Amino acid sequence: MKILMLTPYLPYPPSSGGQVRSYNLIKHLSRNHEIYLVALMKSKDEETYKKNLMPYCKEIHVCKRSESPWTIRNIATSVFGQYPFLVVRNYSEEARKTVADLLHKHKFDLIHAETFYIMPHIPPTNLPILLVEQTIEYRVYQHFVNNLKFIPVRPFFYFDILKLRFWEKTFWRRASLVGAVSEDDEEKMHELSPGLPTTIIANAAGEDLLKVYNPKKSKAQDPVFLYQGNFSWLQNIEAAEYLITHIFPAIKKLLPNASCIIAGQRALEKLGEVKVNGVEIVDIGSANPDEVIKVYAKASMFLAPIYGPGGTRLKILGAMAAGLPVISSPTGVSGLGVTQNENVIIAQTVDEFARAAELFIQK
Repeated sequence: MKILMLTPYLPYPPSSGGQVRSYNLIKHLSRNHEIYLVALMKSKDEETYKKNLMPYCKEIHVCKRSESPWTIRNIATSVFGQYPFLVVRNYSEEARKTVADLLHKHKFDLIHAETFYIMPHIPPTNLPILLVEQTIEYRVYQHFVNNLKFIPVRPFFYFDILKLRFWEKTFWRRASLVGAVSEDDEEKMHELSPGLPTTIIANAAGEDLLKVYNPKKSKAQDPVFLYQGNFSWLQNIEAAEYLITHIFPAIKKLLPNASCIIAGQRALEKLGEVKVNGVEIVDIGSANPDEVIKVYAKASMFLAPIYGPGGTRLKILGAMAAGLPVISSPTGVSGLGVTQNENVIIAQTVDEFARAAELFIQK
């Protein structure tokens, strides 16, 4: 087939969950299909990575969107316009024109859109559209707003969430088929939009982390706990802050020699200077995915106190691929089909995380 694929990011380097997913999908699909990729970028510097995708794509078109989401234009457009902020900040007029031109020049068999908020770039068409939702977005932002400490601003955000929910469901119905990453997300889609045609296209770990796996790796005398993610995302900030301020200090009392690495894109910017003894913040640039491999290789165990809903966590799959034991909240492993004390250790409270870490390291 000839496929027109749209992504809200350039799927290289594979340094965030979405990039890992899209990069591996493209590699797999390119074996039997022609891929024409339209990807959004925030900075012109990202264009240098096109060469890494060229072996798998017939054509690649990288289109500019606003580098900072918080522009006056974006805020005003989302407040007074029809679309929610998430759609507005990921909109590119260049991408809209590029998609229209490609549809005019080529006879495609399918349009593949990753995330609903890329859909406004697609003009009315009779072509089948596969829309893949990496998470149900409105639930992610609703969780964030529900936990805002400054309550007076919540009504303003709730209005945007109402628009987000409306347009997410609207674009689902415009697609010929909607892909979910887990059974949990698929069930939620059917609750919100009964009769919606859906399928499951599950996530998988990036193959690079398989290189870290060492079945002969011995337990370290000084255990190193790891949390890794892209800190542009709200759930990762929330999880890391909870780990730093609550969970790791409790672990440190039980395991005085333990240390903790919090690693990922924009980690220092979003988490700031951390004063907690034993915690190291490692900033990993998008151009340096090899650093991800290094921190996984150094770690003894992966901790995932994730409480925000949505999708499946590639970081959990990555930790498993690297051979790291995982202690996670129930939300963190939602949709992965894991079994307690067999594939993963599930913990909810600070004490449960700390006791599970101590038990595993000691035994």
